[in-house]
Amino acid sequence: MSKADVLAGDPGYRPSEDEDFMNERHLEYFRRKLQSWKDDILRESRETVAHLQAETENHPDLADRATSETDRALELRTRDRQRKLISKIEEALRRIDDGSYGYCEETGEPIGLARLDARPIATLSLEAQERHERRERVHRDD
Repeated sequence: MSKADVLAGDPGYRPSEDEDFMNERHLEYFRRKLQSWKDDILRESRETVAHLQAETENHPDLADRATSETDRALELRTRDRQRKLISKIEEALRRIDDGSYGYCEETGEPIGLARLDARPIATLSLEAQERHERRERVHRDD
């Protein structure tokens, strides 16, 4: 397979443990996955902004106004979470560019293709993530 074929991308391609970890094809797969996720979030965000701008009417009924305000607050919280998610996606894209993508920040070991496919912004291996969560629970319970 030529480099052009790899970079063109095969829509049915899934990274495999049989391949070298984080080879060019893996990196391109995750780059596309991350970019598509980011594009979807940005599109949804634009739709939300348009919806919020259209939904500026003042409801005479107090219950309708309260419902509208609650919906608006929920939309804004969701957008804030998605803004943070976009930041994590951009960090993952930078890690692809600098060659550190797919490796645990704590141990330097490969994170694992199944985990990355499920959560492409993961920065810790499953074991390191579990240790991190156990430490958080211990400190939270103090």
